[in-house]
Amino acid sequence: MKRILTVMTVATAIFLSTTAGAQTKFGYISVDNVVGLMPETAKLDSLLERFQADSINPQYAQIVSLYQYKDSVYRDSLKTPPAVRKQIEGELPTLIYQIQNWQQIVTQATESKQNELLAPVYRKVYDAIKLVAKEKGYSHVFNKEAFLVAPDGDDMLTAVAAKLKLTIPKQTPAGK
Repeated sequence: MKRILTVMTVATAIFLSTTAGAQTKFGYISVDNVVGLMPETAKLDSLLERFQADSINPQYAQIVSLYQYKDSVYRDSLKTPPAVRKQIEGELPTLIYQIQNWQQIVTQATESKQNELLAPVYRKVYDAIKLVAKEKGYSHVFNKEAFLVAPDGDDMLTAVAAKLKLTIPKQTPAGK
């Protein structure tokens, strides 16, 4: 009986010491703020404008031109064979949909291109956050927007910006 009591006491002591040693430390950061500070992000607007000018705008002109051509062929019923009219009749609704919803199509294409361009930047920021969290002993890191109230000491913005060699503008104090 004494041996069982000794084993139970040792087991309890080991359990309590590991529980006390495994304290959780929480940090937070605004990932979007860090991405906004990255030099790669400054080039993004010009790249997206060029994407729209080179890729999206010519597509719209092409779709409108194609619609006008097919519509004129469709309307000229005397010269257009019935099989061609039927084929064009099936194609016109798609072209009309694209023209009517062009702004939505542009928005989706631009967001997709923006996500493609920002993916490496976000990866770089997340890697830096993981590194700083490991160095500073944070077991959990949250996006700053998840907190209503949080202590200034656990804001990782300054440390991550330093790791990425970024300067934080003076008008935006770290952690605010």
